[in-house]
Amino acid sequence: MQTIAEQFQIITKGVSMLVNAEELKNKLAESHKNRRPLVIKLGLDPSAPDIHLGHAVVLRKIKQLQDLGHEAVIVIGDFTGKIGDPSGKAKGRTALSDEQVKENARTYFEQIFKVLDKEKTTVRYNSEWLSKLNFEDVLKLAATTTVARMLERDDFQKRFSGNVPIGIHEFFYPLMQAYDSVALQADIELGGTDQTFNILMGRTLQKAMGQPQQIAMFMPLLEGLDGVEKMSKSLGNYIGVYEPAPVMFKKVMEVPDPLILKYFELATDEHPDRIEAFRVELAQGKNPRDVKYALAELITRLYHTEQDVMTAKAYYEAAFSKKAIPAQIPVLPIKARSRLIELVPLLVQSGFTASNGEFRRLVQQGGVQLNQQKISDLDRVLADGDVLKIGKKCFVKIVNEGPGNPASHK
Repeated sequence: MQTIAEQFQIITKGVSMLVNAEELKNKLAESHKNRRPLVIKLGLDPSAPDIHLGHAVVLRKIKQLQDLGHEAVIVIGDFTGKIGDPSGKAKGRTALSDEQVKENARTYFEQIFKVLDKEKTTVRYNSEWLSKLNFEDVLKLAATTTVARMLERDDFQKRFSGNVPIGIHEFFYPLMQAYDSVALQADIELGGTDQTFNILMGRTLQKAMGQPQQIAMFMPLLEGLDGVEKMSKSLGNYIGVYEPAPVMFKKVMEVPDPLILKYFELATDEHPDRIEAFRVELAQGKNPRDVKYALAELITRLYHTEQDVMTAKAYYEAAFSKKAIPAQIPVLPIKARSRLIELVPLLVQSGFTASNGEFRRLVQQGGVQLNQQKISDLDRVLADGDVLKIGKKCFVKIVNEGPGNPASHK
């Protein structure tokens, strides 16, 4: 087992804000002494269950905690989801139906275990305890804070200043999320920097109810491939955790050089000492491409098999070092005699292009090739064995669906 100092070094790698360091060291010491794993809480309001590397930053940190022997509790906010987190928008988020919550939660389960250790993860629904509170309990909960404190939250403050209505029920969202920490007796809660108010409210409520306060750990937002905006599928600057290995590898190779070390810190489980070694190598003039190549291997290996990683590397070398069509490229089955325009939604769904609009722009700009020839006709009929090159770094082979061609691009 790692020493307390080593655990602290791994746990705090890449963390944006920690409340607070001494309490964390004390909890780690008690955990070691009593042989009791710490309870790590992550609350998920199941409203957007499509995970990319930006979403996975917090999950990767929890996985590192699991590797140190601690236990994760994922709280699916089926009860809070019916209210809707105000989420910093100009108006409250639309509440989810029971059916939406269940379907989104199912999708979450499929995705989070691409990162987390299933054996060290417990999934709970906060309706287990929130639905049992009576009105007296709710009044006591409300009495632990003030309207002034609630208005410290940025989104409430902006809406109040802008005369945008705030429902009284919305004030209960951070209180209910905080009560989740009380119900679980959480030792650590993780979230993005956009969850600061809610997570700190958990500390406040635990103290008010006589419990030890949880450590609040905030992870920074991860910029996408444009190097400016946070990673977002709608912006097309994302790396999806379900993308084919060749696509994932080549996308990591597009990470801007100034973000290489940040991606090592937030998107991998690499030890802080190894990341520091990369930092020194870059400072001493090592080619960023070589360091990025190691990063692409690490990230791709986290989500794919070793054989997939080898295939992705061969694909990348053939396509971008030798400027040839790689021998091993992703395959996309389609119906015979399909037109290119009919293929676009499948290309978007499979991660080969960010959106219909982006693909059309690439075609107009001469950035799409069919069998190494630029193509401008979206009505072009595609044949079995055709190879599309989309942009500078993405290849996909077209095969006709049939008994010999299973309908899968993976």
